[in-house]
Amino acid sequence: MKMIKKAIPLSADLAGKFMILCGLLCAVPLLTGLFFPFQPGELEAFGIPAGVSILAGLGVCWKARVQDPDVPRPLQIQKSGSFVLFAWLYGILIGALPFVLAGRLNFIQALFESVSGWTTTGLSVLHVSEVSPMFLFHRGFMQYCGGLGFVMVMTLFVVNRQSMNLVLAEGHSDQLAPNLSRTVRLICLMYTTFLVLGTAAYTLAGMNVFDSLIHAMCALSTGGFSTRAQSIGYYQSPLIEFITVVLMLIGTTNFAALLLLMRGQIRKFLAVSEIRFLGLILAAAIPLTALVLFCAAYTGLPGSFRIAFFEVISALSTSGFSTVGYADWPQAAVFLLILMMLIGGGIGSTAGGLKLTRVYLMLRGLGDHLRRRGAPRQTVTCSFYTRPQGKTIIDQKLLEGTSCFVFSYFLIYLGGTFLLMLTANCTLIEAMFDFASALGTVGLSIGITDPATPALALIVEMAGMLLGRLEIFILLAGIRTVFLRLKAAICR
Repeated sequence: MKMIKKAIPLSADLAGKFMILCGLLCAVPLLTGLFFPFQPGELEAFGIPAGVSILAGLGVCWKARVQDPDVPRPLQIQKSGSFVLFAWLYGILIGALPFVLAGRLNFIQALFESVSGWTTTGLSVLHVSEVSPMFLFHRGFMQYCGGLGFVMVMTLFVVNRQSMNLVLAEGHSDQLAPNLSRTVRLICLMYTTFLVLGTAAYTLAGMNVFDSLIHAMCALSTGGFSTRAQSIGYYQSPLIEFITVVLMLIGTTNFAALLLLMRGQIRKFLAVSEIRFLGLILAAAIPLTALVLFCAAYTGLPGSFRIAFFEVISALSTSGFSTVGYADWPQAAVFLLILMMLIGGGIGSTAGGLKLTRVYLMLRGLGDHLRRRGAPRQTVTCSFYTRPQGKTIIDQKLLEGTSCFVFSYFLIYLGGTFLLMLTANCTLIEAMFDFASALGTVGLSIGITDPATPALALIVEMAGMLLGRLEIFILLAGIRTVFLRLKAAICR
């Protein structure tokens, strides 16, 4: 018996519980059968993956011993990184299977739709007008849960000594309460509250209840999946656009900053450097985009401003909803959207991209460097920026880590753009736009991502979505850990 226990990895119990969770999440769309008739094959398409995952998870839990090794923290983080990688890959597979079993998509397309859903990207290869409510809910629900992350959802039900390492490895850096379980419950309570309010607001604005729920889930998660092929533009409603903008801004705001807002601490909220930087970017980008559109694409200035207002916020928040197509847009306006997608939303939010704080720190570092070059040698300067938790010093270590991340991000962006040009046979501006959308987990497309997109191009975009959602260093560290374990196993 001891030999059997030694052969089972120490993280097997955690993996088994996660497999059960994935099975339960896959079964949730079946609840739509209470309101809409089942289409042929839908019950099996969701029931089989859900049942197999739950039974497999129970089997793994039954065999595994529940014990964490007493190892140094760096090793724990490495193991956490590999578990997070396993969690996302397994969850993506389970999320893809219903599309395949129901015959809606081929395997690569199904994986793409699942990756886009869980990473809250919103790029799609489905004809949504031909999809049943169950699959529409499945896509929206993936984005809603993906906004929190697999580990965050799991810690709602399972909290152990490794939970904090797992949460950190998934990219959640802020602690809103003294302990992890309270932090997770607080985030989920905020998330759910905004979902209820958003659904109610959409319904009052004229959407049906089902569409309201899906759009609220996808706006809060900055995902962008819609029940309509024309996205938010289908409704032609300024009120619905405004509600979407509010939900997108909530989704792209750091949870810790949102907590300040909910507690009525407006001054502290407005003092956060990331919030101020967000306002500054929007104040500059929206009028500039509106002016470009007015001069080259649309006739009315108010209409150009309305379009620019929505599209810029959608791109910067990495939400991916749209009210218009981009075929007639001037390249200057397309460039501004690419820039917004690369910058992205707030750290500690559901958004992707480089993140506002990193771009802010790079600009502050540049300004401080130029100031030091013009100051006397003996001058000592100390810079701070304001987080929701208070003032934080901008030291060399912080700037080095930020610089390495930004440099890595742009290397991947350039490489992905090149590969997308090769695999999708598209122009440079098209590849730059859609890969910026994939890497930033945005979901906007200039037209090259659709049901006819070649499989290799979809694989390139999937890689970009995963790198963008899990943050580059976390994903690469997880891959490295898995590679070293495989190497050690082969060499034995």
